[in-house]
Amino acid sequence: MKIDVYSKKNTWKLLLFLCAVAVGVGTLLYTETFLQKLRDEEEKKLQLWAESLNTILTAPDDQQLTLASRMIESNTTIPLIMTDGKGQIISVRNLDPLKADDPEYQQKMLSSMQEEHEPIQVVIGDGQMNLIYYRHSHLLTQLRIYPLILLGVIGLLVGVAYLAFSSARRAEQDRVWTGMARETAHQIGTPLSSLVGWVHLLREKKVDSMITDEMERDVQRLERITDRFSKIGSIPELKSADLSEVISRTVDYLSARAGRKVVVAFAAPETEGPHVALLNAPLFEWVLENLIRNGIDALDGEGSVVIRLESGANQHRIIVEDDGKGMGSAQQRSVFRPGFTTKKRGWGLGLTLAQRIVEQYHNGQISVQSSELGKGTRMLVRIPKA
Repeated sequence: MKIDVYSKKNTWKLLLFLCAVAVGVGTLLYTETFLQKLRDEEEKKLQLWAESLNTILTAPDDQQLTLASRMIESNTTIPLIMTDGKGQIISVRNLDPLKADDPEYQQKMLSSMQEEHEPIQVVIGDGQMNLIYYRHSHLLTQLRIYPLILLGVIGLLVGVAYLAFSSARRAEQDRVWTGMARETAHQIGTPLSSLVGWVHLLREKKVDSMITDEMERDVQRLERITDRFSKIGSIPELKSADLSEVISRTVDYLSARAGRKVVVAFAAPETEGPHVALLNAPLFEWVLENLIRNGIDALDGEGSVVIRLESGANQHRIIVEDDGKGMGSAQQRSVFRPGFTTKKRGWGLGLTLAQRIVEQYHNGQISVQSSELGKGTRMLVRIPKA
């Protein structure tokens, strides 16, 4: 049974996300409840303030006047403007002290208050009535902004935690892959040296040259594979190379080993002349082999894999297209993820390493250009021109 080594990482990410959502939703609910209580309290306070003013105007008893005046003076937070029945401003309270006497500022604030709340009516006798317009206090406005700031801080913390977690995991994966690759190169070295000696011995024994030639090609192939593995984890040296030649070598090798009913072909480039790019040829051949082998595996023993080379103004485009079983949208999104594979056997590292070689070492791009179930897949590699 294959174990997905990344399931725990995804579980932790999901838990972290759910915790952040829970904190955010809880904060919003709590703050909104608190804000609603403050709104209700302010409205009650303002109603009481208006009643006090009405008491002063309609029943000027000394005791009532004193009490009402104290209650009116107690409002030091809620901005308000009182107008007469014709809309003329009579008095203002708790506005910006530097602008409170400016008529234009008063009219601007009055228009704003008229849009926010219905006015409170104050009857002053003889059918006359004043109107009190108001807006929420500065404290209430600050509290309204508070949850947004809190959510922003939480989001920032979660983002930092996520990046740190992902970076640590990537660093760990890189160390594991590098160690595994170099150890593999080391382990292959000893039997490879023996195989070289056996090939020379068979040549001396006058064994059929076709057999020894093919064996020598496979030995050279193993030497290139060993060289590739030894380069993992280090910065490879890039040299000018003709992409056509690199692709042709890879296609020639794999086409002879693809099976009778499988065709692996390199379509001639549309433009003539060398298609030069800065490459580390052994590593880039590894990318091509991964793409071609995946195409061959998708054919189930019968079909074709065609490689095309196109050159634009600034980049070369390599297209590897097969007419195999194709992939669904979910598979396309996960195809470069370490450990992902549709095969019964395999580590699921081929395309991950191919992506690393193309993007980190060659400043290129690799992607699934298109894929459809039952019709095939088209992979695209972009490499800058030399």
